Amino acid sequence: MTLPAADHLVIFGITGDLAKKMTFPSLYNLEKRGILTTPILGVAFDDWTLDQLSDYAHTSIETVEGSVDKKTFDSLIARFSYVHGDFKDPTLYSTLAEKLAGSKSATFYLEIPPGLFVDVAKQLAAAKLLEGNARVVFEKPFGTSLSSAEALNNELHAIMREEQIFRIDHYMGKQPVQDIIYARFANTLLQKVWNGEDVECILITMAEDFGVADRGSFYDAVGTMRDVVQNHLMQVIALVGMEAPVDTLTQPRIDLFETIPSVDPESVVRGQYDGYLDVKGVAADSTTETFVALKLQIDSIRWGGVPVYIRAGKEMPVTATEVVVRLKGQTGVFLGKERMGKLYEDIILRIGADSGVSMTMQVKAPEDDSVEPVRLDVSFKSSLGYVPLPYETLLSDAMAGNGSLFPDQQTEVETWRIVQPILDKPQPVHGYKPGTWGPQKAHDMVEHHGGWPEPTCPDVPGK
Repeated sequence: MTLPAADHLVIFGITGDLAKKMTFPSLYNLEKRGILTTPILGVAFDDWTLDQLSDYAHTSIETVEGSVDKKTFDSLIARFSYVHGDFKDPTLYSTLAEKLAGSKSATFYLEIPPGLFVDVAKQLAAAKLLEGNARVVFEKPFGTSLSSAEALNNELHAIMREEQIFRIDHYMGKQPVQDIIYARFANTLLQKVWNGEDVECILITMAEDFGVADRGSFYDAVGTMRDVVQNHLMQVIALVGMEAPVDTLTQPRIDLFETIPSVDPESVVRGQYDGYLDVKGVAADSTTETFVALKLQIDSIRWGGVPVYIRAGKEMPVTATEVVVRLKGQTGVFLGKERMGKLYEDIILRIGADSGVSMTMQVKAPEDDSVEPVRLDVSFKSSLGYVPLPYETLLSDAMAGNGSLFPDQQTEVETWRIVQPILDKPQPVHGYKPGTWGPQKAHDMVEHHGGWPEPTCPDVPGK
């Protein structure tokens, strides 16, 4: 879907935590790169002056970027105006309508609690701010289950067209995630083996070496499955498994999701790290998972039922996100006087902070006739230079009217459909010690495929 370029950017929740961590640094970098062209209107409940907002933005950018270029910052802040008010009060939207008089293609970015999505959208529509080619960017989570996502879609479609709805998933804005497509289809070596005849399994790890911290109330109502699997990691699976895109990434992702059966709850392991129940905001008897491992499969012609294993969790040994495409191992090979055991070769796509591609090759050990794996490695950051922040890419695309990286209605429905049985029939949670890789049952589920690999280049801790 493509809409005309935006003539205004309106950000609801501009004084919030997401704006501090992500939005201001991204806008700063877009300004620095000469990409920003529109006025920016910040909207929030806080009765701030523009100077207060400017100070907040400066602190945010300095924290993330390390330093602030005065010329770039002054140019960015010159774009800003600010309105405060209650998001449910119609007078706020009358003020916005005055501020946006003549606008035909505003981008409204809602970095606000999901419970306010429909209220704000209805108020924008009542104020006639969604006419023409305006669009609304909705932060995740988009629903908490299949039925709630479908209900939210229905409510929004009564207000606006599907092409005006941009459901943001910041993982799709990560350059290393997008690099999966180019690594697959622009390299003959990978293209030749990217299929069920050569691939034994796909193993995806998203590990964080920190816990819930001060987000106990939020996390206890969400858990790992809703927080990162249904959205972030499902999008990663789509890019790993889908066919080559012709126009946009939307339809190939949908086609891939439709080949994935809903997950069998019996093939899921849920875990909770020791000490989680002591976190402020967490229920004393909580069974919310802080770790999940699961198996699904892709029943397409290309993949022929190849299993995909996912593990994601907090309080892991390292922070790292990577995809391992494990090729079918060689067996029964005589080298020297020894018959080798099963020899696996891995293609590793790192999509965390230290993004890149690694491949394992079996080579002769220096002192005997055995073999040992070595890694051939390419670091995208050191090889390719500057990598935009995820929200740089997504905000820029939203303002340009390009929805290719944003999950559409059918994508949301399919991803919720895949994981819904896990939510309907949650498995017991198993305790695990912080600094470990989760419950033993998660290790057992992939033992016959050679086990989970250790992440090759962990990210900076805590990032």
